[in-house]
Amino acid sequence: MKKKELILDGLSCANCAVKIEEKVKKIEGINDVNVNFVTQTMKFNVDDESKLKEIEKIVKEIEPDVKVYDKDIIKNDSQKKNSKADREKRFNKKDEIVRLLYSLTIFIIAILVKEPFSLKLSLFIFSYLISGWRVLYRSFTNIKKGLIFDENFLMSIATIGAFSIGQFAEAVGVMIFYEIGELLQNLAVDNSRRSIKSLLEIRPDYANIIDNDRTYKVSPQEVSVGQLILVKPGERIPLDGVVIRGSTMVDTSALTGEPVPKVVKEGDEVLSGFVNLNGSITVKVEKEYSQSTYSKILEIVENASSKKAKTEKIISKFSRYYTPIVVFSAIALAILPPLVFGGPFKQWLYRALVFLVISCPCALVLSIPLGYFAGIGKLSKKGVLVKGGNYLETLKKIDTIIFDKTGTLTEGVFEVTEVKAYNGINSHELLKIAAYAESHSNHPIATSIKKYYDEEIDEKLIQEYQEVVGEGVKAKINGETVLVGNIDLMKENGINIPELEPNGTIVYVGINDSFAGYIKISDKIRPKAKDTINKLKKLGIKKTVLLTGDNEETARKVGLELGVDEYYANLLPEDKVALLERYLNNVHTVAFVGDGINDAPVLARTDVGIAMGGLGSDAAIEAADVVIMEDDISKIIDAINISRKTIKIIWQNIIFILAVKILFLILAALGLANMWGAVFADVGVSLLAVFNCMRILKWEIQSQKRNNKTTHMNLLIYEKATRKSLVAFF
Repeated sequence: MKKKELILDGLSCANCAVKIEEKVKKIEGINDVNVNFVTQTMKFNVDDESKLKEIEKIVKEIEPDVKVYDKDIIKNDSQKKNSKADREKRFNKKDEIVRLLYSLTIFIIAILVKEPFSLKLSLFIFSYLISGWRVLYRSFTNIKKGLIFDENFLMSIATIGAFSIGQFAEAVGVMIFYEIGELLQNLAVDNSRRSIKSLLEIRPDYANIIDNDRTYKVSPQEVSVGQLILVKPGERIPLDGVVIRGSTMVDTSALTGEPVPKVVKEGDEVLSGFVNLNGSITVKVEKEYSQSTYSKILEIVENASSKKAKTEKIISKFSRYYTPIVVFSAIALAILPPLVFGGPFKQWLYRALVFLVISCPCALVLSIPLGYFAGIGKLSKKGVLVKGGNYLETLKKIDTIIFDKTGTLTEGVFEVTEVKAYNGINSHELLKIAAYAESHSNHPIATSIKKYYDEEIDEKLIQEYQEVVGEGVKAKINGETVLVGNIDLMKENGINIPELEPNGTIVYVGINDSFAGYIKISDKIRPKAKDTINKLKKLGIKKTVLLTGDNEETARKVGLELGVDEYYANLLPEDKVALLERYLNNVHTVAFVGDGINDAPVLARTDVGIAMGGLGSDAAIEAADVVIMEDDISKIIDAINISRKTIKIIWQNIIFILAVKILFLILAALGLANMWGAVFADVGVSLLAVFNCMRILKWEIQSQKRNNKTTHMNLLIYEKATRKSLVAFF
């Protein structure tokens, strides 16, 4: 199976996007189909590329005006393609405005004309055809393809029906204002798309490659690992690499959300997406285009829509049933009351036509994915990557957060603070033996010992090496058997150690079955860790838990200082998973926060896995559901706040849309609503829902003076009640 991505240029109907996705899913040999209405893309896996023509045929059947491009073919010319598409859209919108102004002018003249009736009717029909010809044409072609129950069919039947019962002004006016509403809605959606995409605009357009003292511009895709590129002031760094010449300040905010520039010099790593502020630097490329940091970030954010939240799935299912039910209800409303109760058929037919206009589910299908994408885009701007709407939805429900200690609540930068030797060996010799034993380990503690030793290690002296998971290392150095690790490693090998008062992490050293001494190592607590724990509790998080492989005393000290509710020490990786299972089994919604490298099993098992310090870390990006792009633990507060704001706005839209539609359906059945009200219940509500989604992008986190817990609980009550109603609908 091959991954493919198509660009659906001009996709402006959210309901149509759902239909396209459903039909493509039925093609044999294609799976994992996801149509993203916001980014106008379709991603899928396909076993045979010849099926792309079949996909294009489906798209054209449902949305004839949509142009389908293969992203692999046009990616090298994407900027040119996008600018051309933007010009075409602007031109088309200008044409649309002129067309609707003509129609509106003729409509007003028709209203003012009193006699003769034939002229008045002709003007109404002319105005109707100018404004509604596209709706009528789409309706006709869709009926031929067996596609009914869409907004074009519903509007055509409703307005033609209004003509048939003599409601000329209302039929024409409803069509004009429906089209005006659609135009405004499309403008609002385009604006939303631009706003969301602007949050992700870290894509560099070119690279200045250096070849034989000459510099020329090429596409970033053409640059190979090991080549040199020149980055001038004001330019965006196109590929990940290392600075080999020059120094400058870089703006990292596009990746990390941090506004403070960072100084880089020779030997420092720089990432694609950073903006060079003031000095020219020469960078040696270390990752190709597809593996660069910005490429992975964009891929995560743009793919987030494929992992739909529970709310999205319910609404998609609901919309499939809702429209046919309302349409058949309209038919029943037109036929049954005149037969049962008597009265004029014309009156009940009009009410049924109003029903049809109200029945389109576009407002729901449009606003829900737009809301989730806006929330994910907003968080990406703050340096927090969320891999899907399902994780965004789960974030706002978490009541328990479990933290790994090292590298999460502490800085993970260990320093040797004491070396104590026993049994006739001196401190320097003890440190040397420990450094040799740890020479093949990448564990932060091993790194700190090697750094403190700070001498060259002769690999010839190391005859054997074995890492004991969760305990330490065994090695044979210059003929001597050496153990370096925790107390369990010593006890398992029969080495007696004296009673010690650990005030930090203790690494014990054994040589030839005898205790040789210990090395004390300390780790600093992150500056924002305690404040973050306090704010999490104010947000309504019921339980904070600390897990560590360190000793009991160290865990107790860190736990008390930070104010966590519970702590567990001396844990192996499998112990962390077992503890997590215990919380999950107690019906908690649990987030685990770790470094994304050593904690992969726990991150994979929890409800939401949050990786710290994912900037440039492939392992962190792969392991977690949420990636904090730098070592700032306070970003968890941003993630929860924005997730709650997003879900709150989404449920505001759901409740508002359903309430308005149900209200107007009841009013229509009772004869208290006309087609003008029906257009508002359809297009007007969609427009308001889109504007409401835009608030996610504009919203900034305020101080915690408001009662977040009360607001959150009220939202949960409304959400559960509405969700139960939707589920009961089926």
